[in-house]
This record gives sequence, C-alpha cells and structure tokens, in this order.
Amino acid sequence: MSTVVLDYPAPSFALPDLDGRPWSLETLRGKVVVLYFWSAECAWCQRTDPHVVERAAAWGEQVVLLPIASVLEETPEQLRQAAQERGLPLVLLDADQQVAKMYQVQTTPHFFVIDAAGILRYQGAFDDVTFRQRTPTRFYVDEVVRALLAGRPPEVKETLPYGCALTLH
Repeated sequence: MSTVVLDYPAPSFALPDLDGRPWSLETLRGKVVVLYFWSAECAWCQRTDPHVVERAAAWGEQVVLLPIASVLEETPEQLRQAAQERGLPLVLLDADQQVAKMYQVQTTPHFFVIDAAGILRYQGAFDDVTFRQRTPTRFYVDEVVRALLAGRPPEVKETLPYGCALTLH
C-alpha cells in the first residue's frame, strides 16, 4: 500500500468510470489533476458540488477533475443519477476502495491536487467551511490549482478534510 506524501509523486492508479472506460493517472501527465473523493449520499459533497463544477469550468483544459466514488454501499445507478443532477460529467468507480486506501482518504469530500509533473501538491478540504462558519471565505483547491497553472507553488499545501466519514473496509 502506498503512502501519500506531499511534494512527492502521487501514487498511480487506474479506475473505470461509470461507463466502464478506464482512466489512469499516468495518462494525465502534463495536466493538473484534482482528485475529489466523492459520495452521492453525503450532504457535504452535495454542498460542495456546485462550487467544484463552477471552478472546474473556469480552470479550462489544463485541469482534469476526477471525482472518485469509494463508498461501497452506493450503487452505480445511484452514483450516475447524483452526478447527472449535480453536473459532474465524470465519476470514477473505486469499487474495492483500493485508491481510497492508497490515498488514506478520511472523508467525502477529500481533495488531492497533483501538478502537471505528477507531484502531489495539496490534500485536504475544498474550502474553509466549518460547523461554525457555514459560508466559505477561501476555496483552497481553487487557490492551489490557480497557483500551479501560474507556475507558482501553492500557498496552502494541506488542510483538514471535513465531511462524511469514509469507512474503509
């Protein structure tokens, strides 16, 4: 099992999308990749999805958003319906939780940002929302992606993820 370490190569993986098409981290070199460990049932993901979709559209072609479904109890039909309703064009299926385990995912949502060279540059929350602060004032993932696209190191490299606990089996 790999361990994720910031500023080192991100652990490689290959997963199918909901239509069975394979996706590999290796084939996305040259682009910034945002891994979004996602759940159809998690209210925190539902809250985050509009912001993620909006930001992803603004990032353009040099950034690939990969929502990853690792909750064993969620069916492909359930995932497909939630993704469609929320505007996510793609969801990868981590049916045996191997990638969630590899990345030591704690919650949904949990984000990881990988630069164009395949180096892990950020892990944690999408924004700075807390139970006491319900309106975000900072969008960490967006800040990291914009810094990487501008050729700068990110100001923030790690935050605590929050959301629904992901039980790894």
